[in-house]
Amino acid sequence: MHFAILGILIVLVIAFFVVVWKAAPHWRWYQIVAVSVTMLLAVIFLFPVAGVLRSRSAWHQVKEDLEQRLERELAENKELKYGDPTNPSVGEGVRPLSQKLSKLGIEAGRRWRNLRLRNAEGNEIVLAEPPPEAVPGVEPEEDPEPGNSPLVPEGMVVYGFAERPAEGVEVPIPRLFLGEFRVSASTPTQVTLEPTGQLAQGARQAISDRQATSWSLYELLPLDAHEPFIAEGSEPSDENLFGRVDEDLVRKLLGRQAQDPDLQAAFDATLQEYLRDGSRASGDDPPETRWMMIEFTERHSISVDSPDQRGALDGGYFDGSGRAVDSRLQRGEEGEVTFESGDRIVVKEEAADGILELGVAREIDRFFIRPLNDYRFAIRRTRLMLDELANRKTQLEFEQQVLTDATDKTTRLIQREQEVRNNLEQDLAQFQVERNAIESFRDTMDQRVSETEETLVRLFRDNQRLQAELEQIHRVIRERIDAVTAAVE
Repeated sequence: MHFAILGILIVLVIAFFVVVWKAAPHWRWYQIVAVSVTMLLAVIFLFPVAGVLRSRSAWHQVKEDLEQRLERELAENKELKYGDPTNPSVGEGVRPLSQKLSKLGIEAGRRWRNLRLRNAEGNEIVLAEPPPEAVPGVEPEEDPEPGNSPLVPEGMVVYGFAERPAEGVEVPIPRLFLGEFRVSASTPTQVTLEPTGQLAQGARQAISDRQATSWSLYELLPLDAHEPFIAEGSEPSDENLFGRVDEDLVRKLLGRQAQDPDLQAAFDATLQEYLRDGSRASGDDPPETRWMMIEFTERHSISVDSPDQRGALDGGYFDGSGRAVDSRLQRGEEGEVTFESGDRIVVKEEAADGILELGVAREIDRFFIRPLNDYRFAIRRTRLMLDELANRKTQLEFEQQVLTDATDKTTRLIQREQEVRNNLEQDLAQFQVERNAIESFRDTMDQRVSETEETLVRLFRDNQRLQAELEQIHRVIRERIDAVTAAVE
């Protein structure tokens, strides 16, 4: 290509000289000089122009490359900012994650991380800010003067967690719930806590044994949700409303074992609730867990704002029919949500039945959705139940002691009765021997009495016979004496 251009330039120069030679008889000298100078300058400036064009071409290529890089950077920036729902490898963007983080921050309230346990005596627990970490080869900076504001506002009720290292996480994370505390004193560098109630046995032991050396304090307890238990990358489907549940994670967190069969049955029931969360419902599911997906067959509006206006602290966020009374939750304008034909929603079964009765929607499917826990009330309710169980345990221990004492007394009484029974059995055996001897003696005596009676009867009869004989003799003698007496006279 370069040689072709060079050849064309040589041909043009030769053609120029030929034209000038042909036109020389008709031109004046200044015309020839001007044309020659112009030609000379054109040839001389040809090389800077070529350099400029070459440089321009290079800069144009740089411009094209930069524009392509800009497009790629803009696309990458857009992906980083908003994510790409069609590409699972990209995931969510900065803005959705920031919104979720902001939501979690609002739900968690203020929090104080990485506090060190300094002292735990009685009901007072003293936590302090950790010292700055020393960097090898870098002079430690002087500690700045602490401000006048307390580390944690006094009188605030906070929730304490013990921080522990976790695999794959650079910083310690909360792993053990310690209890609810009230801030009794606070300085810019340390805070003194007092439990609002009796702490659980595991929390007391972790604090007393210095196992909970790193603490996190939260103004609010985190809210329960369905998404944390969904497997990464799983998407909602017809089989599961939220996506596939991460079974390994759920079993790792909730798969506890207990020696008590009733307690183990409760653990298994809770585990199944988390594993089935978002799956299709069955006829045996409780009413509070059954939700229905419906599809509207025609345009329909639902009123969501209550005519009452009040704050949430004056009676809750919603009225008796479920409509919002807090202005922060109200939709505004007409206070209605309008659904077009073909829109699908998932609502509780009782609410879906009311919509189906209006004839504006049809049933698509039914799902089992785990009721979310309110940990503030759940922990308090659990603490009250534990207190009640502790009182019941004390009562049962007292009753058990009474039963034990009664059992011991009964055992001793049984032993005494057994001794009496043994003595009675011995007396009975002796009585049987004596009775047999008496009966034998009685039989002997009866026989002797019978023989004696027979002898006496025989003797009585002999006496009667002898008496009759004596009377006969006596009568004969008397008759003889009477006869002798009569003869004498």
